[in-house]
Amino acid sequence: MSQIQDQILSYREMCNAEDSSLQRGMNFRLNPLYSVILMSQRSNAPYQDKIWEDGITIEYEGHDVTQTSYDHDPKNDDQLEFLPSGKPTQNGKFIEAVKRFKSGETQPEPVKVYEKIVDGTWSLKGYFDLIDYKVVFDGKRNVFRFILKLSAREENNIKNGPIDLKHTRLIPSSIKREVWKRDQGKCVLCGATKNLHYDHELPYSEGGTSLLASNIRILCATHNLQKSNKIE
Repeated sequence: MSQIQDQILSYREMCNAEDSSLQRGMNFRLNPLYSVILMSQRSNAPYQDKIWEDGITIEYEGHDVTQTSYDHDPKNDDQLEFLPSGKPTQNGKFIEAVKRFKSGETQPEPVKVYEKIVDGTWSLKGYFDLIDYKVVFDGKRNVFRFILKLSAREENNIKNGPIDLKHTRLIPSSIKREVWKRDQGKCVLCGATKNLHYDHELPYSEGGTSLLASNIRILCATHNLQKSNKIE
């Protein structure tokens, strides 16, 4: 399944794209070429994920181990890097990747990021580089926060060189939800409900912004391609 940044997918389509049931949010090397994370900035999200003001950096909260009994809530415990057996958790695997990168041993771990927009609906945020992590006390316990920066790779439509912040700023989650509700989950030009994408009505190259819902709309793949051909 071919994908591009800001594509809109159902949960099933997302799983099919990764050939996995995606039962957890952190998936180290789900694919031999990259890892996958699922994020959410909704008010009821179980973890505190956020996008920095620079618009291209994600701060992603680590995940808890699976609940082992009904009378024990893992959210009362510090997040774990290793299980009692010594085996690394998903947190531990991502931490090790950061350490290898910072030591100069490897390039940053490539991470494919999907974001939950509304129940059952996700958006491909793009590919990011895992560059750092930190331990944060959230008022009750210690949690991991992973730092990922938008990758300058062709899958993100960024052809080599430094990232131009003005032209690659991520569409904020609140804008995506607003547009989804306004456009009723349909292509604004034909009413299609499949193969949808978030589109900038005024393109980046002409000064368009990601920060206003008035400049973002939903298009189907056909109309998105037709627009791209006209711009080129």
